[in-house]
Amino acid sequence: MLTFLKKIFTWWNQDTIGTKLFTIFYGKFVGKDNFGNKYYQSKLDKRWVIYKDEIDASKIPNEWYSWIHFIKNKIENSHEIKKYDWQKPHQPNQTGSDNSYHPNKKNNEIDKKYKSWKS
Repeated sequence: MLTFLKKIFTWWNQDTIGTKLFTIFYGKFVGKDNFGNKYYQSKLDKRWVIYKDEIDASKIPNEWYSWIHFIKNKIENSHEIKKYDWQKPHQPNQTGSDNSYHPNKKNNEIDKKYKSWKS
């Protein structure tokens, strides 16, 4: 019951009932990316994505980003994109969490290059 109420009243967890109905009636399935996100398009050329898990716009890969924003790109035409060893997998935005980046996270004190004249 709680999941059903979340589906109706919250948009930040998953797609809402309205989005699901709109997708059923007007959406044409275009494709799916490696994260499990599904991409749809209407007859009037409106495009949208239904995220698999938590809604995070940074989860859209480059080839689908160009498609959803109507950008003609060479990547869009090639289905197999060469991934290099140095390319890291996607990580969600860590801002505000314990995993967020701090330049001096390990050391609590900053090594200063000067000494204060007041002690």
